[in-house]
Amino acid sequence: MINWDQVKQLEEDIGAEDFGDVVVMFIEEVDEAVDNLRPSPTLEGEAMSSAMHFLKGSAANLGFKDFSEYCATGEKLAESGASGDVDLANVVRLYDESKQHFLSEVSNHTSYIP
Repeated sequence: MINWDQVKQLEEDIGAEDFGDVVVMFIEEVDEAVDNLRPSPTLEGEAMSSAMHFLKGSAANLGFKDFSEYCATGEKLAESGASGDVDLANVVRLYDESKQHFLSEVSNHTSYIP
């Protein structure tokens, strides 16, 4: 679910002191983006592709492997004209599960304590 090697590498790259700020910023930004998906709006074409692209990239940077991969699939579906096939409820569920797992385990893998 979480690529802890990616998380550790990020912490090493930016430093332990700044890592906490990055985690907080990531969660705030992705929470907002995912909250916009919670009522299962009808996003189509470019809007769906953009939403999935943002979530995919943000998630990959912080090691949310499964969530990032699912968003990559959603982005490809949207780009191919199949926006309606993106299961937004599953996007939200997977993010919530990934976030919970990350926050409960991050202090075991890094110096960050939520």
